[in-house]
Amino acid sequence: YVGASASGYRIARSAGVESERELAFACLHQLCAPMLPHVAHLPGPQRDALGVAFGLTAGTAADRFLVGLAVLTLLSRIAEERPLVCLVDDAQWHDRASAQVLAFVARRLLAEPMALVFAVREPGEELELGNLPVMVVGGLNDSDARALLDSVVPGRLDEQVRDRIVAESSTRTRRTT
Repeated sequence: YVGASASGYRIARSAGVESERELAFACLHQLCAPMLPHVAHLPGPQRDALGVAFGLTAGTAADRFLVGLAVLTLLSRIAEERPLVCLVDDAQWHDRASAQVLAFVARRLLAEPMALVFAVREPGEELELGNLPVMVVGGLNDSDARALLDSVVPGRLDEQVRDRIVAESSTRTRRTT
């Protein structure tokens, strides 16, 4: 919804994948990959830290503070060209390094024409996202769930399948930060 409503904004996306939770900076790379040509314009230490984190250059383990500054600078510069919305979906599956960097960036947004929206399937212990504003989005009621399902599924749907999908949508809660 946010992506579709952000007319005139540049959209950057990242979606957590459970199998990549142990790969440091995997989700951050997914978010920043389209912006990599701009990394060359970052200050040297930030450019080097991000280059090492993304495997673009050799070096010792990336300093997370410098990686955070690099991402903040990169996203801010991109947002100067055109306002930016970063959609970070399934944040519960983001690797810890990416989550820490993105939370660092989110806490330092001041006057930049940029927003970061994190979506988490189930509220839990997302320690890296602490101190950020939260909005809990509840599940759909049965009639809204059926209407949504009818709008996206062509043809006839087995009643048991429909009932299961509707039941799942009624009990799910989605948390955005």
